[in-house]
Amino acid sequence: MASDSGEEKTAEEGTMTIDERKAKMEQLRAKMRSTTKANRASLIEESSKAKMTARDNARLERQRKLAEVLRTQAEAEDRGEDVERQKNWEWTIEENDNWEKKKARKARRADYEFHDDVHAARRRYKKDLDLIKPDLVAYNRQKEAVLGLAPGSLSKSGSSTPSSSALTTFDPSGGQVVPSPEQRMAAESFYRDANTLLYADNKPTEDAIDRVVGKINRDIDKKGKFSRKRLNEDEGDITYINERNRVFNKKIARYYDKYTSEIRASFERGTAL
Repeated sequence: MASDSGEEKTAEEGTMTIDERKAKMEQLRAKMRSTTKANRASLIEESSKAKMTARDNARLERQRKLAEVLRTQAEAEDRGEDVERQKNWEWTIEENDNWEKKKARKARRADYEFHDDVHAARRRYKKDLDLIKPDLVAYNRQKEAVLGLAPGSLSKSGSSTPSSSALTTFDPSGGQVVPSPEQRMAAESFYRDANTLLYADNKPTEDAIDRVVGKINRDIDKKGKFSRKRLNEDEGDITYINERNRVFNKKIARYYDKYTSEIRASFERGTAL
């Protein structure tokens, strides 16, 4: 069967005229050109997608959100509704309270002027508090030892409120809780006051030490970048008030310093006439 079909196809090709062969060749070439064009278009599209950076994606996302906001405002104006009021319905009371607290904190910290050392120290202390992330796991572990709870009870519950699984000991005569010696020592160490005799018994972990060192290094880098020392102070006296004035004085000195250097030196020595 296959040989018969092959022979028939060969016979048909043999009976085709020159014009038919040319037409068929043009069809094949057109098909090849369209395929090449489609492949090139897909290749360019994939290349453009690969070149798109995270910044471009963020810019497109901002544009998309802005378009959605504008569309929502236009639809609300057509219906005669208040856009801000409708938008505020999406916030809960807790989220609104947090937003108000954030705005109030930002307003308090908007005063960048120097008043006194106490005010500056308090501002620095508040900024450092924002970077502190408390270790709640270690805190719950210490509190479990103080309250006599089973290990992991506060960590599993996700809160610092003691549950009903406290390992307490009751005095049969009075019915009051009798803490164990380990519990008393843990409570004395956990709730320290001015009268405690415990000191210098805290051994920080390696992570805590790394956090302190990282904080110190960041402060040093920030202080070095914030320094107002001018880079060209070694050139001589400061005879300018800003960068533009410095460039102008440098141009003037290029031509007139050879005439005015002796006069300025005499004024500085106090020997000028």
